[in-house]
Amino acid sequence: MNALAAADLALFRRVRGAATDEDSVAAVRRFSALGEHAAVWLAIGATGAAVDSRNRSRWTKATAAIGGAYLLNTALKAVVRRPRPDIEDLPALMSTPTQLSFPSAHAATSFAAARAFSAGLLPAAPLYALAGAMAASRVFLGVHYPSDIVAGAALGTAIGSVAR
Repeated sequence: MNALAAADLALFRRVRGAATDEDSVAAVRRFSALGEHAAVWLAIGATGAAVDSRNRSRWTKATAAIGGAYLLNTALKAVVRRPRPDIEDLPALMSTPTQLSFPSAHAATSFAAARAFSAGLLPAAPLYALAGAMAASRVFLGVHYPSDIVAGAALGTAIGSVAR
């Protein structure tokens, strides 16, 4: 195992290993579920477009970028085909729609949303805090390696930048 893979696994073990309290796990699982298929971010964008007629085109463009991030991420997963973590002593704490891990769609769509929505639509700090928490939740729940999160965040940031 190379040094990068070893560091990735070590960080995964540390974060996933912290998921020991059932109430915390349940709360993180509920929070993480909001990011499935970019649902929470698409809902925020659609709501913004519906209620903020002055910025409707910006909301629409930002929301389209989030959808684009999801689609591109899904395509990359199909090409890369990295399996999700399967660590015997640290099993996943939730089910997933696929067994493909790289890059993280939760991270990609969350960071696309943070980047696109923070261009004058919503405050940047809470958006990035939520994006970071959403991405980290996936490692905590044992369904992504940290490198999946980093790649997804980079992809999402790049795509979100197009919508600014």
